Amino acid sequence: MGKTNVSLDSANFSHDDSGARPGVGAFPHTRWSLVSRIRGGGEGEDRALDQICRAYWEPLYAFARRQGLAVEDAQDATQGFFAHLIGNQTLHAADENRGKLRTFLLASFTNFLSDERDKRDAWRRGGRTETISFDAIAAEERYQLEPAQASTAEILYHRRWALTLLSGALADLEKERRNGGRDKEMEILRGFLDASESASGLSYEEAAAKLGWTVNATRVAVHRLRLRYRQILQDQVAATLGDEDPAAVREELLALLAALS
Repeated sequence: MGKTNVSLDSANFSHDDSGARPGVGAFPHTRWSLVSRIRGGGEGEDRALDQICRAYWEPLYAFARRQGLAVEDAQDATQGFFAHLIGNQTLHAADENRGKLRTFLLASFTNFLSDERDKRDAWRRGGRTETISFDAIAAEERYQLEPAQASTAEILYHRRWALTLLSGALADLEKERRNGGRDKEMEILRGFLDASESASGLSYEEAAAKLGWTVNATRVAVHRLRLRYRQILQDQVAATLGDEDPAAVREELLALLAALS
């Protein structure tokens, strides 16, 4: 499997009640609140649909590819599934009391692939009636980095879900540092999110020299950066659950770790 960009120690994932909650850029609403907005219709429905489609397109695409679909068939199947969600109001049947939205979507997609296998030609680009934006080329490039047959389609789906969360948390952290005028600091210290020494090859001494800091100040900054990253990730996981209960968040974080192992 491809190497992730951050080190995630399950022992360090404790709920932090120490202060303000960060703004969650990639996941501004809980997944279930988005579903509720879709059910309600009206203003905001299209945006809510777009957010769900963007968050789950790549994990479902990876699932389709690992199921044996060719590149274009997997693209069309995933596109067709989201058109199906929109056209048939499938999300109206989703019940947050019956489990996680990612589990509901995977089960629905599995059923869709089975039911629509004989209609695959209808997913071809010329027959589409809905267009949902996605970066299909990047999704396929990332899929190709996965070792062939190293995991089942379902395991790969959950892995891509986990990597989507990690990417969103890292993007939020970078945006936060950029807005605070700390671009250079983030650029130099980002590699330290991976391990005790920088993934980019820098030592603490080298990073300190680049920043004009002491080595001890650099170590403290890396520690704080890791804590901030974990807090953002915890908030994003809570957003996917629609539940900030520490036990529920920790359970989902452990599921994230398992998906990446």
